[in-house]
Amino acid sequence: MPTDPTVSTPTSSTPTVSTPASHAVPAADVTLLLDRLSARLPADALRTDSEALAAHARDAAPFSEAGTPAVVTLPHTAEQVAHILRTAYELGVPVVPQGARTGLAGAANAIDGCIVLSTARMDQILEIDPANRLVRCEPGVITKHLNDAVAAHGLTYPPDPASWERCTIGGNIATGAGGICCVKYGVTADYVLGLDLVLPDGRRMRTGRDTAKGVAGYDLTRLIVGSEGTLAVVVGATLALRPARPAALALLAQFPSLTAAGDAVAAITAAGHIPSALELLDRATSQAVADHGHGLLRPGSAATLIVESDTADPASDLHAMGVLCKEAGADHVHAASTPEESRQVIEARRLVSPALGAFAATLGGKPTAFIEDVAVPRSELPKFIGTIEEIAQRNRLRIFTLGHAGDGNLHPTVVFDESDPEEFRRAENAYDEIMAAGLALGGTSTGEHGIGTLKREWLTRELDPASLELQRGLKRLFDPRNLLNPGKVVEA
Repeated sequence: MPTDPTVSTPTSSTPTVSTPASHAVPAADVTLLLDRLSARLPADALRTDSEALAAHARDAAPFSEAGTPAVVTLPHTAEQVAHILRTAYELGVPVVPQGARTGLAGAANAIDGCIVLSTARMDQILEIDPANRLVRCEPGVITKHLNDAVAAHGLTYPPDPASWERCTIGGNIATGAGGICCVKYGVTADYVLGLDLVLPDGRRMRTGRDTAKGVAGYDLTRLIVGSEGTLAVVVGATLALRPARPAALALLAQFPSLTAAGDAVAAITAAGHIPSALELLDRATSQAVADHGHGLLRPGSAATLIVESDTADPASDLHAMGVLCKEAGADHVHAASTPEESRQVIEARRLVSPALGAFAATLGGKPTAFIEDVAVPRSELPKFIGTIEEIAQRNRLRIFTLGHAGDGNLHPTVVFDESDPEEFRRAENAYDEIMAAGLALGGTSTGEHGIGTLKREWLTRELDPASLELQRGLKRLFDPRNLLNPGKVVEA
């Protein structure tokens, strides 16, 4: 997941969803709904006060539709989740699952009259199994808390989205989250061995296995990962673990051109190196971090690469990659020799959020950011970043591009004044132009954030008609009444 600048999410100009009549709960039936829910839920698991309804109306996505739920449910157990879904199914009420609401595509946004089903209170780590290198947990466990718990056993859970101190395992599974280290260690889907689920009609089921290998039947586990709560609600997960990562060293390389930085990425990959992080900052982002006071970044660079190695001999590996950066044209390379120096190098990536927040504070009005998520072939990175810079100039905006150069997943971030209608319009236009440019280069509309409501139109442009129809058919198979997170990803 990308860095999340500390600026507000667009709200005042964001349209609200026009909920189909079949999804709205008639006022006279709300009492019946609450009575049915409360029959098997504790009092603290039901919230209808305006504060709770507003707080659970949306996730962190800009430009995305959101409505007002009829009730927020906060179950503690899988049985309570089953009761909520069974009740909703019988009464024809839509259900929107939510985790920590850190998502950036609108997948957790409420629709008018729905039941919000928050799994935040299902936050128990049920079992850590060092012998089999797996952990079982509930969906509300915060990602960092899980990693801290398994670290005590000499193990690690590698996926590390930028919001890992707040986001939950259930949300990570719903979106197929990635992170900085995914270039070497993979994404959430690579670690989900099995899932405990509740289907839209309230039935319980389990997918997957605990064994290291297994190919019995269709891979329903992989189908659920990334489905954004549209097919089933995750109430438990079995996740694979790895041995704790060895100590890492990092280097920072700056380049006079985007092409040179792209050549360095290609050279590192071609030479067989597998860095544990390979992050790229464009000119605007490099300058913002330098202006924010990072001592290692020199101002005026067209691009910055941050490379980390955690091999058995990271110093040697880092030296070799530093040579490749210089051969590609880097005019400033700083290789760390100690863990403390490495932390300072990596801090350049961590500082992007406060650096963009500091820039936003200079705008006046109501500073806002939207964070894009487009992946292109690695070979197209320089061209894509150059196109983004052209889009910024054409729309008279500041767009800061950063991302995971190792796998071609970039996060262009537009910082603008939401209170200015004309600037808001230009920001929306830039968003569409970035999406179109990514697809034109053979890319995809989302690498790790998901589709939600924000990218439904772009999904229809990306998939061929046969693929789109099969995806709609899967939605109908799991959810024939279209009650579970309707309007997200694909329309049934």
